[in-house]
Amino acid sequence: MPYRYRWIAIAGLFAAAVPVFAAPVLPAAPPAAASGAMVVVEGVVPTEEARQAILARAREVYGAARVVDQLGVGDVVAPPNWSQNVQKLISPDLQRVARGQLKISGNAVELNGEIGDEASRRQLVSHLSSQLNPTYTVRDGLRIGAAGQQAVDAALANRVIEFEPGNATLTARGTEVLEQLLPVLQQLKGRPIEVIGHTDSQGSRAQNTVLSAARADAVKAYLGGKGIALDQLRASGAGPDRPVASNDTPEGRARNRRIELRVLQ
Repeated sequence: MPYRYRWIAIAGLFAAAVPVFAAPVLPAAPPAAASGAMVVVEGVVPTEEARQAILARAREVYGAARVVDQLGVGDVVAPPNWSQNVQKLISPDLQRVARGQLKISGNAVELNGEIGDEASRRQLVSHLSSQLNPTYTVRDGLRIGAAGQQAVDAALANRVIEFEPGNATLTARGTEVLEQLLPVLQQLKGRPIEVIGHTDSQGSRAQNTVLSAARADAVKAYLGGKGIALDQLRASGAGPDRPVASNDTPEGRARNRRIELRVLQ
């Protein structure tokens, strides 16, 4: 069962200068669990028009099937242009964050959760701040997490990036797996990724080490040709030295002939 990533945006409205907590949105989960993640929109807003506008924006960004409507209308007064500002904050950029929560209390915005790297953290906070007028403040509660590696591992889902026997030519199945991995890697823009080639123990260690490095280079070149920055990718070959299964059976050797992608901090 996939994680249920609850990214709740709580908008604070004001009536007679007393804060009343209100509404919007949960962004979708990162690619690792995107198919099952829900986007919960909850709280209270001052008008039905604002409610419909916020829900429409959430459905536009995340897809109607993922949005859970828990948004109500109450006797509250919002700051000027509040609904428009909330809609600006409901951005696809929030999908970079896992296990997150967005709170909007009056003119105060708070963003919590895990993000892949420091550059992405700064970029996201800067983007949110730029969408709002100077009366709003953005509190950054983001932390650098392991979500990037989890997303890569889930996208691979124990599948093997296959090569032609004895060389570094990707098979059609191997390129298919890489194509499915690309959306995840694109979300990790700017974060270093190590591509490590592994082999079974058949043949000489020296030959296997060379072959594993060549296969890692082939994957790096393929990803680079698909728009992943080459300076983001590091390729190396471990040969037969790091098996994940026994080399005594054909099944075990097949598991050991693999490409590992390690997301670095």
